[in-house]
Amino acid sequence: MDFGQGKIVPVNLEHEMKNSYIDYAMSVIVARALPDVRDGLKPVHRRILYAMQEAGMGSNKPYKKSARIVGEVLGKYHPHGDLSVYDAIVRMAQDFSMRYMLADGHGNFGSVDGDPAAAMRYTEVRMSKIAELMLQDIDKETVDFAPNYDESLKEPTVLPAKFPQLLINGTSGIAVGMATNIPPHNMCEVIDGTLMLIDHPEATIDDLMKVIKGPDFPTAGLVLGQDGIRQAYTTGRGVIKMRANARIETLSNGKPRIIVTELPYQVNKARLVEKIAQLVRDKQIEGITALNDESDRGGMRIVIDLRRDANANVILNQLYKHTQLQDSFGVIMLALVDGKPKILNLKEVLHYYIAHQEDVITRRTRYDLKKAEARAHILEGLTIALDHLDAVITTIRESRTADIARAALIAGFKLSEKQAQAILDLRLQRLTGLEREKIEEEYQEVLKAIENYKAILADESRILGIIKDELKAVKAKFGDARRTRLTIDTSEIDVEDLIAEEDVVITLTHNNYIKRMALDTYRRQNRGGKGVKGMPTKEKDFVENLLITTTHHTILFFTNRGRVYHLKAYEIAEASRTAKGTAII
Repeated sequence: MDFGQGKIVPVNLEHEMKNSYIDYAMSVIVARALPDVRDGLKPVHRRILYAMQEAGMGSNKPYKKSARIVGEVLGKYHPHGDLSVYDAIVRMAQDFSMRYMLADGHGNFGSVDGDPAAAMRYTEVRMSKIAELMLQDIDKETVDFAPNYDESLKEPTVLPAKFPQLLINGTSGIAVGMATNIPPHNMCEVIDGTLMLIDHPEATIDDLMKVIKGPDFPTAGLVLGQDGIRQAYTTGRGVIKMRANARIETLSNGKPRIIVTELPYQVNKARLVEKIAQLVRDKQIEGITALNDESDRGGMRIVIDLRRDANANVILNQLYKHTQLQDSFGVIMLALVDGKPKILNLKEVLHYYIAHQEDVITRRTRYDLKKAEARAHILEGLTIALDHLDAVITTIRESRTADIARAALIAGFKLSEKQAQAILDLRLQRLTGLEREKIEEEYQEVLKAIENYKAILADESRILGIIKDELKAVKAKFGDARRTRLTIDTSEIDVEDLIAEEDVVITLTHNNYIKRMALDTYRRQNRGGKGVKGMPTKEKDFVENLLITTTHHTILFFTNRGRVYHLKAYEIAEASRTAKGTAII
């Protein structure tokens, strides 16, 4: 490596690669891909919210172009690609991605079909009401600030976060050698769990699970079973099975159909419909006659029409097996704790959030105390001035300059510099009797406030009580009903359990056409009867094998190549007496 003055330092390539890659890996882990356990945000989301507040893009202000906030974030805090910032804003504004949206978007922000958002010059955005809670009291020295990338500005290292954002909205991110994937949860449940842990620090994860029952996805749907949830909450890792909300209807003409109204989280609807159509084309699923996406403003609706003789339950189970109508969510509860990545269980996530809130409330109270004491100091000076009003006026009148007057007041009435300045700044109308009473009243109120702040700082239970009150207020304002239903896990059910066991006839012709018919297709022939024609066949074709069995039995097919295939009898396509059947190939 040449350092300029002709000085070359030999470096082992292996060591250089290792050290440089470790630096890069740690940068990705700490400064890009993983959320902080305290506010549940990655740096890009934190910077977006802070820049929005600084730019006056509150929930009660007009929408502003997305490009404007992207420029703010890039120029001031996040020197990466503009798309990384805009993609983060888009996701924060999607009602199918975030359980409680942090950005209020205006325009095309994409769809559940995978359509991309419009370009940032077309869309508009501002903070959502709930996002403002993430930054509440940030101006009261509640969190640490650090220099930005060029040290021209300061940015918060974490947000005050008035609700447990990490669990409520979840997160996903891929770092170097590690990944995080936390599902969203219901606000009411998570806040109730936090309140339980504040009241009962010894509560177990099982106790918390009585309140926090499982993930609550923005796209609703169903979660199957408790095993995956329990594993994720106790170990920090687990697989949660998700399923679409589907029901079976029968039309007036007797034809059944499947209606899908909710999808598993993060499933692309357009791709799902394509996949079902592909399965029908490849004859992996038989019995589907039509497939329509009837989703509109009113909600999601995929309609799958079936043949009259099809078993709707069997087809629905096949769809669960072969498509994303049933999917899984791999939970990895990884977050940064004191700047280091750590896999956390449910109780630890809530514990670190409560500790963060204790710190925020303590720092806020100290700030308020400092402000109150400064105000009390000024009011004491004003009280002294009003008690010796004539002498103060004489002192000021006899002074040539403000500096001389200030020095005279400090010397003559034992005032501080700030008190003396406040007296000099006093307006004449404050010398009236009513105004003097107001100053006295304000002084008494400030003294009470100081006493209260000191009592809070001296008593941890008071701080925890404030956290509880604030969380209850957030729950009352933003809490809503659970969307995702928790059900028992029926995904392991065997299709065979849904098919009645009955006697059937299997026929195989010389030209290898096979079909299944109910045994009662053939009736016993009495004397003089004509019999029933088994099937029409092509010329020179005839029934070679006829087998009577039940729907649950396995049939083995031996080939002339020395291989054997097996099918359950119910898997052979049922056909009428007059149909020729399906080619066995």
